Amino acid sequence: MAAVISRSNNPKQLVPGLNTIFGLAYNDVLNEHTPLYQMDSSQKAYEEELLQGQFGTAPTKSEGDAVHYDTMQELWTSRYTHETIALAYAITEEAIEDNLYEALSKVRTRALGRAMAVTKQVKAANIFNNAFSPTALGGDLKALCATDHPLSGGGTLSNRVSVDLSETALEAAIITMAGWTDDRGILIGVQAKSLHIPPNLQFEAERILKTPLQPYTADNTINALKSSGKLSGGVFINHRFTDTNAWFLQTDVPDGTKHFTRIKLSTKMEGDFDTGNMRYKARERYSFGWSDWRRWYGSSGST
Repeated sequence: MAAVISRSNNPKQLVPGLNTIFGLAYNDVLNEHTPLYQMDSSQKAYEEELLQGQFGTAPTKSEGDAVHYDTMQELWTSRYTHETIALAYAITEEAIEDNLYEALSKVRTRALGRAMAVTKQVKAANIFNNAFSPTALGGDLKALCATDHPLSGGGTLSNRVSVDLSETALEAAIITMAGWTDDRGILIGVQAKSLHIPPNLQFEAERILKTPLQPYTADNTINALKSSGKLSGGVFINHRFTDTNAWFLQTDVPDGTKHFTRIKLSTKMEGDFDTGNMRYKARERYSFGWSDWRRWYGSSGST
């Protein structure tokens, strides 16, 4: 039998004397997924995105020789399988009738919406909490942040290090991105846009990126990260990043991490004829994932 909120669950709400009901009106940490994902809608049970191979560089053609023909081929796909997220509660007819504070208890509906919103934030953050995990693999059968993303033209590329956040680490990351290529080994133009961190690194990031002079030195040297306009997209804190040392740089490469909405959040309420219980339900369908790993450069920290 489904759980039901009855008078025994809320005995204090049946007698006079309560001034307020607290614990259901906290300020929430919501919508921190927005800077992390490209938003899109879906009309299918799942979405697939395909990595299309490119042409290589053009060879020199000698006089009288035939021109060289190249091919383009499909490489790998990323699949976004939508989950159905739902939560409900029921309350007995007697609990509704005898509740002296119904105006206050209506916050249950808001609490239902809060639970759905928090769930979405947790799922969005989990993509990054598992960014280094060998069991959370993308279309190229590698983690989002890995040292050996395979290239169809041979070789690998890395978008992962294991160093703590610092001025030197950020500069090294930006230099590494400048050497990224497409799958045929041809250089692409990649720019770092923004830094994404857990709360534990917020003050360190402030010291590194906001001071006009180089941090942690007595020399009168400019802060190259600030003066060059790198990371102009800013710093974003995600309170649901579980690794206190991990940090991520977001680039301008398109089709990276994506959030597909299949069915928007909807709520329903209905009464049960036999029991008189009122039932309230919230439901939505969506997915989080990634296509091109080049959207991100990540570090798990040194410890």
